Amino acid sequence: SGPYISCVGAHLVNGARLVDLEVFYWRHVNAEVDFILARGGQAIAIEVKSSRRRTAVPGIAAFAERFDVHRKLLVGGQGIPLEEFLATDVQAWF
Repeated sequence: SGPYISCVGAHLVNGARLVDLEVFYWRHVNAEVDFILARGGQAIAIEVKSSRRRTAVPGIAAFAERFDVHRKLLVGGQGIPLEEFLATDVQAWF
């Protein structure tokens, strides 16, 4: 999912610059989330998958146990198609 992650990351960082959003990566022990999009007290957890296989996203579950998550997004795989995600304005996910 390397190229997918790069595309999604570039889209998020470019879009966040325009609307006062923070973008970061989260990791705790063995759990990780590809991207966290944050504004004020709201956070959106975003996991990126390149495979069509149905895959678990334990990192998002671990993040949601520790923080208040406004929304959980899976991009690629069985989630939001990459093309649709990249065509959507970043702040629209809030």
